[in-house]
Amino acid sequence: MRATLMYAAEDVRVEDVPDPKIQQPTDAVVRIVLACVCGSDLWPYKSLDATHDPRHMGHEFLGVVEETGSEVRTLKRGDVVVAPFVWADNTCAYCREGLQTSCPHGGQWGVNGVDGGQGQAARVPLADGTLVKLPVGEDSELLPDLLPLSDVLSTGYHAAHTAGVRRGDSVTVIGDGAVGLSAVISAKLLGAEQIILMGRHTARTDLGCEFGATEVVAERGEEGVAKVRELTGGEGTRKVLECVGLKDAIVQSFGVVRDGGTISRVGAPQFADVPFGFADFLRNFTLTGGVAPARAYIEELMPHILDGSLRPGRVFDRTVTLDDIADGYRAMNDREALKVLVRP
Repeated sequence: MRATLMYAAEDVRVEDVPDPKIQQPTDAVVRIVLACVCGSDLWPYKSLDATHDPRHMGHEFLGVVEETGSEVRTLKRGDVVVAPFVWADNTCAYCREGLQTSCPHGGQWGVNGVDGGQGQAARVPLADGTLVKLPVGEDSELLPDLLPLSDVLSTGYHAAHTAGVRRGDSVTVIGDGAVGLSAVISAKLLGAEQIILMGRHTARTDLGCEFGATEVVAERGEEGVAKVRELTGGEGTRKVLECVGLKDAIVQSFGVVRDGGTISRVGAPQFADVPFGFADFLRNFTLTGGVAPARAYIEELMPHILDGSLRPGRVFDRTVTLDDIADGYRAMNDREALKVLVRP
């Protein structure tokens, strides 16, 4: 089969790799129908050292079950399924708590002999626990809206959920990428009354307003903090959803949160130190968030997509074939695309 491999920074290739096969009785083989490029895929795209052992790319995909191991009980050939961005047994103590990202029996796509999601097919370990069956056919027009369940929509929802967003809340979302826009969707879904989106890419913030943002703040740093406080009577918002991961974003979060409020960080940290001083300590805000256990949210969010009330697939603004995926990486890296959909 064909799959996406990364050999070095900006060196993305599509090559022939061995077809996936059942290796354990709990495995399934899935033919991939849709995949995408994630913002986190851009980290190695910018920095990976040259290697002769290329990295298998991709962790967001949906497709059709082609084969199952002898111990797989909940899936059969022909089922359309979505895969969360980590695989897990969904039965251990962590999984039962909704923390599948900490499953001691699970793992990541594209490493340790497990296929990546940017290819024509993938072997899925612990298929019963990992895959979620979709009540649609592989030709459904809803597939691009269902794919974000694998990562970005669930990550945005994790931000809103762990922040405790509830009806009537004021919320600031920091970041106008696909996760930030998903956080806007999620804050709106949970009943937030005021949603301030901090971002400066007009096409993205316009989409954010369509998703539910009530105001947009394009300014950054102290100027941006001052603008948010102006919009909130000088206090800041009760909830802040940080969806970037850079040091400046977390500093901005501290600036716009109301005393006694909550900051939820789902932007993967790309800095070494958190500037948290005594003045911040005195304000009694809560810092929460972390990597999203997407598997915990898929079945909760799916009905809103099936009934048409949520359309997270609108974050996809470019579609490429697998053979053109290198251009998709380039477009996202150069900010020519918000999020790239891949049709193998």
